Amino acid sequence: MDITKCYEYSISRVAAAARSDPRKRRRRLIRSGLRKRITHLIGRGPRKLLRRLIRIGRAVHLADNRGWRAIHEAAAAGRVDCLKDILSEAAMTVLHLEPGHKQFLPTCAAGSSSGFKAYVNSTTHEGETACYLAAEHGHLPTLRLLVKAGADINQQTNEHLCPLYAAVTDGNKDMVQVLLAKGALVDRLHSRTWLYEAVYVNNVDIVRMLVTRANLEACDDKKITPLILAAQHGHRECVEVLVQAGADVNAQDRDLATPLSLASRRGHLACVEFLLEHGADPNLICKEAWPELAMHGAAQFGHLEILKRLVPVSACSSDHLPGNVSPLYYAIESQNEDCVDYLLSEGFNPDAQDCSEILGVYSPLHLVLLEEDSYAMAPKLLMAGAALRITEWGFLLAETDLVELVLDLRWLYPPSFPGNKADEIKSVLRPEEFQDMCATALARPDLAQEWLPPLIRAGLDPYLMLHTDILMEAKGSIVNFLLQFVNWSTLTSSSKAILCHRRAEGTWQPFPQFDSIPNLLHLCRLKLRSIMGPDLVLNSDVVQKLHVPTELHSSLQFKDIQVDNTEFS
Repeated sequence: MDITKCYEYSISRVAAAARSDPRKRRRRLIRSGLRKRITHLIGRGPRKLLRRLIRIGRAVHLADNRGWRAIHEAAAAGRVDCLKDILSEAAMTVLHLEPGHKQFLPTCAAGSSSGFKAYVNSTTHEGETACYLAAEHGHLPTLRLLVKAGADINQQTNEHLCPLYAAVTDGNKDMVQVLLAKGALVDRLHSRTWLYEAVYVNNVDIVRMLVTRANLEACDDKKITPLILAAQHGHRECVEVLVQAGADVNAQDRDLATPLSLASRRGHLACVEFLLEHGADPNLICKEAWPELAMHGAAQFGHLEILKRLVPVSACSSDHLPGNVSPLYYAIESQNEDCVDYLLSEGFNPDAQDCSEILGVYSPLHLVLLEEDSYAMAPKLLMAGAALRITEWGFLLAETDLVELVLDLRWLYPPSFPGNKADEIKSVLRPEEFQDMCATALARPDLAQEWLPPLIRAGLDPYLMLHTDILMEAKGSIVNFLLQFVNWSTLTSSSKAILCHRRAEGTWQPFPQFDSIPNLLHLCRLKLRSIMGPDLVLNSDVVQKLHVPTELHSSLQFKDIQVDNTEFS
């Protein structure tokens, strides 16, 4: 049998009368077209019916399939009038009083009958007393009557709930005040304290009532205190009441989260400011896996204003120390460019620390390159000086757009003649970065069509790429492209042997000019390039200022060289 569902056939007539609502009965009569009989029938309402049933000997203690008795029905329905008759009958039955004796309450409240109190505190199959049901449904007069009759206001249900809990969760201030005045215990637990529940529903008035009596640090099974809960949900007034009552602003839950860290993660700026002003420590470690601070949560969830509030008061050792995680990683992971900009402007290291063991990435730039949606943040890191290592080059050289992005912000060689303001803000690849780039490029000849043209256009010495692996494995069109930037007649014997083998097997078809000595124009532009430097020849207007025919400018800048029939320009 389902004890949570009411089966009508199991309810006694007394209980049914105790819970009936005359207003509903009136509406039912109107719908039935019996308007003329309303006054007559309402006059014989639930209370008169209840009294008649009691006079003819119907019992008030019978329980239905849920364990509900007449007292429970009247309490849940808020029928004070019916409840008085039920309690009178119960008192007369237990105390063997004479019919018509109505002054039972003082006697019973004084405790002369344990049987009567047992009835008043009788429970349903779910452990609910009449007092609990009155509180749960918000019937204060009914609750007052039951308390006067000796109801135990601290008796708990099967779920360890009590009337005060019901009043708190319902937000009934008057009922909470009555229960507290009658001695209700405020720190009884089911899984959370009643103060916790008041904070959860954000009833500031009830929180004020409870903080003077409750244990402010009592927590749930996750060690979440009321203050932690209030900060997590952004209940600013509750936070203020709890802190002013003496709650620990640096309390930590089972996962080490603090009120400040949770308010930061959830974006509750007002709570963050109040907690900081009242002693919250922004440098408490808020995570077991690695030293996470409150500012990390703000960076992770993109709360810029909170991040600006926390960074100045937070220790920045997490920016670079091994075993830590820079908040820059968090901001990048959440793809919040504003937070990335702010952290970089505050001097956070664009390379941070190697987090390969913690996050599986070697640097913030590595994290950016893992997700195509994050590419927009790559220029920010490069402009801030992020290092380019083999790991990063492995991603960058796989896509022409990424190679060009790097070349827009970095020089391959120190420029001999910066052309404009945009060029002046570019930095030069460090020697180790250049070496890693070349090593990565030579290790990926299969992707040479992506990285070789932009690198050559940016001034890379083509002889660095005349490597065995490139000549053997790169596409034939890329080999032809590369050879047009060198004196192909001076190739080493081993290089010529590789090209002959590819030509024989049909994987490379040379341009006709490769079978003869380079013409004078090609030799001249190679010499000009070696003297002036590739950046001047390819990327400036210096050639246009030379005393040579205008028709030769394009050739001297190698603009006639093509890749897959696409002109190199």
